[in-house]
Amino acid sequence: MVPFLLGAPHPAGKRLVNFQKCIRTGDIEEVGDKVHLTLFEMLGNWSIGDYFKEHAIKYSFEFLTSKEWLGLDLNKLAFTVFAGNENAPFDEEAYNTWLSLGVSPNKIAKLEANWWGPAGTTGPCGPDTEMFYWTGSEPTPEIFDPENPLWVEIWNDVFMQYNKNADGTVNELPNKNVDTGMGVERTTAILEGVNDNYQSSIWSDVIALIEKISNLSYEGHEKEMRIIADHLRTSVFISADPSGIKPSNTDQGYILRRLIRRSIRYAKNLNIDINSNWEEEIALLIISKYSKYYTELETNKEVVLSVLLNEKIKFNRTLEKGLREF
Repeated sequence: MVPFLLGAPHPAGKRLVNFQKCIRTGDIEEVGDKVHLTLFEMLGNWSIGDYFKEHAIKYSFEFLTSKEWLGLDLNKLAFTVFAGNENAPFDEEAYNTWLSLGVSPNKIAKLEANWWGPAGTTGPCGPDTEMFYWTGSEPTPEIFDPENPLWVEIWNDVFMQYNKNADGTVNELPNKNVDTGMGVERTTAILEGVNDNYQSSIWSDVIALIEKISNLSYEGHEKEMRIIADHLRTSVFISADPSGIKPSNTDQGYILRRLIRRSIRYAKNLNIDINSNWEEEIALLIISKYSKYYTELETNKEVVLSVLLNEKIKFNRTLEKGLREF
């Protein structure tokens, strides 16, 4: 997208929408709670030099709160905007646009962390505004505290109005762009009235299968089952990718190895027979769920199953050797 953000014409026009698979590896250890995932699907809408902050925020507000769309309760929504730093000023336009839509100032936090990019060392970047939903069972707090984990981020509007140069300086882009990202799993959980991603319809069949394989209930074993479900789904997507990533001790391959081995470790905690085809059962369910949208899952199904099996065998050998030495 970078050439188009910098001014090249996009063949599909200036206003785009998309859905995409995203993998994030910065907080693998957080997976196991109610909301964190290593892979998630992201809905996006883009403005390539067309509409900007005011329109993007109004579109977001309409989609979130209108009965015609998601119909979320405004009282349960809160927002963050860029507070400003040495590179760019406080995002007054974003702040004032939220206010104009009837949002209380108590529900808007100004944070210096509300900055996106660039994707590399140089390129398009800019402030963002994030949208949060209150998932607690008690009444919504009058004042928004972005550090409270019961406020769950579901959407982010990024305003790419700057370009970062090789020397670290930042200058205005001639074309202003919008890139938004809404998490499908988190939003689905909220729409279905559950405060646990893994109890939404997206995960219910996978969790049910893990319950069946382990002969245990999700209740009381939430952490282990969440990690197995998440890590195997991510491993399936990585292994099926046409780039041909395989488990290794470096780079992307290390992430894949870590995810598979972590899922095996937690399967052992549930007393699952590791030498059974438990990982294949779960992988086949995931492939059947998503191959309609991501055709590489079906195309590379045998590759996925082979990667999971071979890594399981290697990890079991490592564990056995380690236990003998111990």
